[in-house]
Amino acid sequence: MEIKYEYTRKRSEFGRPCSFSDFLAEVTVDIPPDPSLADDFIPQDPVDVAVQEGPVMALHEVNVNWVQVSVRGVNHVEGGWPKHIDPKNSELTTRYREEVEREEVYTRTIQRLGSLMEHYVKQNNTIDIYEEYFEEEEEEDEEEEHSSAKTINVLRDPNTTKRMATHLCWHPDANRAVAVAYCSLDFQDSRTDMNFDSYIWDLEKPYTPELTLKPSSPVVTLEYNSKDWHHVLGGCYNGQIVYWDTRKGGLPMEMTPVELSHRDPVYGACWLPSRTGTECFSGSTDGQVLWWDIRKLSQPSEKLILDITREDQLQKALGAISLDFAPTMPTKFLVGTEQGIIISCNRDAKTPPEKIANIFRSHIGAVYRVTRSPFFPKVFLSVGDWTARIWTEELMDSSSIMETKYHTAYLLDVCWSPVKPAVFFTARSDGTLDVWDFLFHQKEPSLSLKVSNEPLLSLRVQDNGHIVGCGTRLGTVSLLEISPGLCTLRKNEKTLTSTMFEREARREKVLQDKYRERQLREQECLRARPEEEDPQEVFEQAKAHFFSSIKAEQRRR
Repeated sequence: MEIKYEYTRKRSEFGRPCSFSDFLAEVTVDIPPDPSLADDFIPQDPVDVAVQEGPVMALHEVNVNWVQVSVRGVNHVEGGWPKHIDPKNSELTTRYREEVEREEVYTRTIQRLGSLMEHYVKQNNTIDIYEEYFEEEEEEDEEEEHSSAKTINVLRDPNTTKRMATHLCWHPDANRAVAVAYCSLDFQDSRTDMNFDSYIWDLEKPYTPELTLKPSSPVVTLEYNSKDWHHVLGGCYNGQIVYWDTRKGGLPMEMTPVELSHRDPVYGACWLPSRTGTECFSGSTDGQVLWWDIRKLSQPSEKLILDITREDQLQKALGAISLDFAPTMPTKFLVGTEQGIIISCNRDAKTPPEKIANIFRSHIGAVYRVTRSPFFPKVFLSVGDWTARIWTEELMDSSSIMETKYHTAYLLDVCWSPVKPAVFFTARSDGTLDVWDFLFHQKEPSLSLKVSNEPLLSLRVQDNGHIVGCGTRLGTVSLLEISPGLCTLRKNEKTLTSTMFEREARREKVLQDKYRERQLREQECLRARPEEEDPQEVFEQAKAHFFSSIKAEQRRR
């Protein structure tokens, strides 16, 4: 059965074509003016009309969806071998290579590809596409550029109870992450809700930590292992040494026993460039420097007591509050003490007293940081009280060769620029970051930047010198990007800096020799004087001389 619907409509009601034609204009209506209507209008004179020619603007707000970025890696495994060849077996792979190299096809292929490759190598070497033709003009532009810095990121302590950012350490792999040690160093801080965790932050995801380190005691210092990037060394507030493997999470792999660890907080911990990459050493305010191997943290492998009297007594030891080790000098290290003395130690010495090589009486207060120059290993930099000082190990018993001006605020940290030999950074207790370039300005910093209202406690620069991390008292880490003029090595800058340090060292040596000569002359004068007389006899002689002078004057008159 079919269902049909029929629609009917007249043909005249639809589909009628339109008919258009051209004709001249004509007036259809003509309304003449009516003068009587003029009485109803009120004239207005003058007439003020405002016209706005500006475009009409509108403000719109859009809340976009947050995109979560994830970092993924690819593990490339060696391939291309036949199935019967194990790539991990060096004997099989070597034998297979020798068999392939003896084949004629291999020889012909290498000859054909070798000539082709040689052609393209010669073609590439014909013109240097990276050659710079205007280096001098670029250097002049850089000199005219003003020093500046800008904040590019801020890492905040995620805990409600804020702690100090006591130490920073950049990841050795292209500085992609930064490890921050959080700890309260206030005396007898009795806050019960304080968290012990420290964090590793990924710079691409600065809102949440990449890894949370969970120690049994707050961590004062953290250091990455330059050989094995996954190992992180930490010095705790209770004196223990702990290390993590970041591949296995935030729980410690192992820690030193409390009874064999330091008795005070560990303010310095450094990795040693050993063959195994597992050796390290630490320093604390209990006056000891201990050497460890993370494969066996049950007891220290070596111990040094910082007794400058060289009697090896712990009661007379000076507390270590900063520690520095440079791989360029594998047997030497520097210790900054609470008493303002810098101790240069040599691990290769036979006896513990001989390990204390040199002593530098540097600052009035504690030496908060001491660090060697990455360009000149015998030159090191220290910070304490209100000034930063530059020293050289060539002058043993002398003062610093160079120093900054005295500030009104304490200086709490310092670090060298890894790119420019005469540039270093200082952190002040008023929240100011100073950038010094001693090659151009020695009385004033090249750049002073107010980073925070809180004191800056920690400071660390990336290997390329472009970004500086500053940790504050409230646990905020500010990442600052430095202008190119302060992180670009200029021509002959290293030579000029070396000449400047040598000149200042000679000047200090001359002053030191003159001071010793004056001391010798004073000692000779004291020896040449007769033995001290009785004060009463001296008084009687002076009295007799006085009255005899009066009587002689009376007789003369």
